[in-house]
Amino acid sequence: MWMHLHQAARVLQQGGVVAYPTEAVYGLGCDPLNETAVMRLLEIKSRPVSKGLILLGADLDQLAPFVELTEQQQQQLREHWPLATTYLVHASALTPAWIRGNHDKVAVRVSQHPVATELCRLAGMPIVSTSANYAGDPACRNAFQVTRQLGADLDFIVTGQCDRAARPSTIIDLESGAVLRQ
Repeated sequence: MWMHLHQAARVLQQGGVVAYPTEAVYGLGCDPLNETAVMRLLEIKSRPVSKGLILLGADLDQLAPFVELTEQQQQQLREHWPLATTYLVHASALTPAWIRGNHDKVAVRVSQHPVATELCRLAGMPIVSTSANYAGDPACRNAFQVTRQLGADLDFIVTGQCDRAARPSTIIDLESGAVLRQ
């Protein structure tokens, strides 16, 4: 399995788009600082750049360059992660517009899924995380569904299990506490 992840990490580092398992569904990912890769991912998904994307990191330190957090907010996130919870936080100047979309904040998460976490660690960067599906269609929950629906457009598909009973991550605005998706 881990050799498989090393190959996927190299694909990410070289500007590719990969599918990988997360807690509830398969995700599509790429290097968030590679505009060409992000635009290709958005084209595959038929998702407008204006909506913004989630950044998935192996830990808070990996996400730190992309966010502006108070000490209290850092502590709060360290206490809550890893969980299937995505937080909207103030984006740093490093966070590109193609990740933020039409927003001042960026959505970030440290996954509790061991494969997704190790992929970020091996890639040496946070990766884009958006559900593996065409916009408006149900998200893929296994590698077979990803291959059937999106396989021809992807550079790599990581095999692994999603929790069939789990739901996509809850999204919370860290500053206000407002739940945007449950």
